[in-house]
Amino acid sequence: MNSFVLGKYIPLDSVIHRMDPRAKIMAMLLVLVSVFFPVGWLGYGVLAVCIISVVLLSKLNFDFIWKALKPMLFMLVFLLVLNVLVLKTGTLLFTIFGIGIYSNAIFQTLFIAVRLILMIMITTVLTATTKPLDLTLGIEDLLQPFQKIGVPSHEIAMLISIALRFIPDLIEETQKIMRAQASRGVDLKEGSIKEKIVAILSLIVPLFVSAFQRAEDLANAMESRGYAPGQERTRYKVLKIRGRDITLLAGATLLLVSMIVIAFIV
Repeated sequence: MNSFVLGKYIPLDSVIHRMDPRAKIMAMLLVLVSVFFPVGWLGYGVLAVCIISVVLLSKLNFDFIWKALKPMLFMLVFLLVLNVLVLKTGTLLFTIFGIGIYSNAIFQTLFIAVRLILMIMITTVLTATTKPLDLTLGIEDLLQPFQKIGVPSHEIAMLISIALRFIPDLIEETQKIMRAQASRGVDLKEGSIKEKIVAILSLIVPLFVSAFQRAEDLANAMESRGYAPGQERTRYKVLKIRGRDITLLAGATLLLVSMIVIAFIV
């Protein structure tokens, strides 16, 4: 659980931190679309270089990025086993316990792994370099045109921001409950399956109670400060697009066009 870093903001002084949140959100979406194109190793290499360059510009520690990647290792192992059992195309590489391992199964797993790694890296950079309030303002501005068809842009942005903000708090609360229960003799790692299920239930119930209590406290705080959904609001901070933001969007757009070209060539 210490490896879960999505939603954590890292206060650093970098060019990525100072960029407009709308530009960062749009650039992230363009890069995510680029990742889904079948561009082969050449295209994924270009994407990896670009994303690693953004990580370096943001001054984030690669240990922080690795913590974001660790939770998906189990899923990658599961995908590898599933592809090995299902995909029987390509060249037969070797046989384990009578099960043939084919080249397409390995390559398919590697492609999926690379895509997931790139997506997690770019989303982690966004949440780590953008304050929750700035993220809310950026999402709200980007959804502003949809208000004409009845989409509540401010409420959606507020919900997303609160969800991202409360992820680290819920993880911290879970760790506190686990330490408190461990001091009372509850063991979540050892024992039979039945004992583990009982131990997990003893963790989930107080966690849900704590989460609902936090939600109620937040609702009371917002109501006491005069927050009313649907009402027009003024802003203390006004977002402005600058030259570096246009450069970021132009680079992300160029990257997307390059991936489309490479996909047709490959």
